[in-house]
Amino acid sequence: MRFSPTEVAGVMRVEIEPVQDARGAFARLHCPEEFAAAGIPFAPAQTSLSRNTAAFTLRGMHYQPAPHGETKLVRAVRGRVFDVALDLRPDSPTYLKWTGAVLDADEGQALFIPEGVAHGFLTLLPDTDVLYQIAPMFEPGHGAGVRWNDPAFAIRWPAPPEVISERDAAYPDFRGA
Repeated sequence: MRFSPTEVAGVMRVEIEPVQDARGAFARLHCPEEFAAAGIPFAPAQTSLSRNTAAFTLRGMHYQPAPHGETKLVRAVRGRVFDVALDLRPDSPTYLKWTGAVLDADEGQALFIPEGVAHGFLTLLPDTDVLYQIAPMFEPGHGAGVRWNDPAFAIRWPAPPEVISERDAAYPDFRGA
């Protein structure tokens, strides 16, 4: 795997290195030793799948505040998304900055998102599935979010959403920590 830093402290692009032969290809998606060698101690406790039938479905921007914060490794396993990580850590040098990356199932890249960073995505194709590896286990009742189009963040989405939940559309304006 190859790890590349982004504009947001602690958010990393993770690229697979497939081995190909006549049968197709094989690649590691997560290896604790390789993550640790890259300075990312990450041992997922849960794996989840987000199925999205329509193109331009927006999910986010979600996070779990401390003490229930989560780290995530996110990748498209079918289709393509524009994936966004937004730094909500007041002590971070990149506080309130965001980074976006196209995650394409055919290319296999992922985004590692540390605790305190909100996450969301916009599907770019119909029938897109997003795989989440999460640590620690999700704690129901502790989820939070910020609005996807809040001017405090000025996230440049590649297209407006056509499908979005009432909850995600109704998050209030960000007021800071």
